[in-house]
Amino acid sequence: MSADRSGTVPRRSGRKLALRDGIAGYLFMLPAIIGFAAFVFYPLVVAAYTAFTEWNGLKPPKFIGLANFQYLFFKDAVFWSSIRVTFIYVLLTVPVSLVLGLLMAVLLNRPIPGIRAFRTTYYLPTIIPSVAAIVLWQFIFQSDFGLINGILRSLGLPAVGWLTDKRVVLFSLAIIRYWAVGSMMIVFLAGLQSVPADLYEAAEMDGATSLQKFFDITLPMISPILFLQLITGTISSFQIFNEAAIMTEGGPHYGSHFINYDIYINAFQDYKLGRATAEVWVLFVIILICTIIVFRSSDQFVYYDSDVT
Repeated sequence: MSADRSGTVPRRSGRKLALRDGIAGYLFMLPAIIGFAAFVFYPLVVAAYTAFTEWNGLKPPKFIGLANFQYLFFKDAVFWSSIRVTFIYVLLTVPVSLVLGLLMAVLLNRPIPGIRAFRTTYYLPTIIPSVAAIVLWQFIFQSDFGLINGILRSLGLPAVGWLTDKRVVLFSLAIIRYWAVGSMMIVFLAGLQSVPADLYEAAEMDGATSLQKFFDITLPMISPILFLQLITGTISSFQIFNEAAIMTEGGPHYGSHFINYDIYINAFQDYKLGRATAEVWVLFVIILICTIIVFRSSDQFVYYDSDVT
């Protein structure tokens, strides 16, 4: 069927062409749809069911309703302790990491000789494998012959139980997070370099000081990046696991027994996969609520180009 003299395609041919394009589009989307269904949707459905079962991973799961959640909320003191410890760790790490990352980015955004070497040096800790870095810090924090306590003893100061004192252990683990703020620094640095230079020039002509330019221009212009870092940093801190599993095994006296580590204990040591899955959903809800709170409050501190005058 050919086009008429006006050059238009007949309606039937147009429909066939649209149908063919639609089928081709869905075929291109099919790998992503299959991957989502196999690796996201199906595991979520199975996890949702498993949370309401008693299952050791070997025998068929037995449906027990809300018993797992009832045990966690009303009988499991370790569960509530793990939530408290996790929240304390999040409060210790997220704000300080944001400040350190932004401060490092500001310092490394200056045109000084060798600036690329400094940027690379500060970013290196983020590319070291997590387990290797944790083993290194375990040696540094070791009570008897660790590097820090060795320095303290040489200065005539008492040694500190960095990983054996319940009052200090969370701060010790937070130091590891501070040490690896290079990833935040790089993102902040990219944001700082995208701020138009003419805004600073106009502020200088008006007699603005460096602090005024930072708080009135820099922070508003990079506030979307600050918002992104706050969200990702919070989620990452809630998911801490390696440090507790390798360095402290949840101790001392449950001082670093994070909720992710408690999930691991329930699932792979006590073989209570149903209860562990219920904890996973509790952690998911906690992270979801915190994320919603940050999103709802973002209007107070996030500005976009159209908002900055």
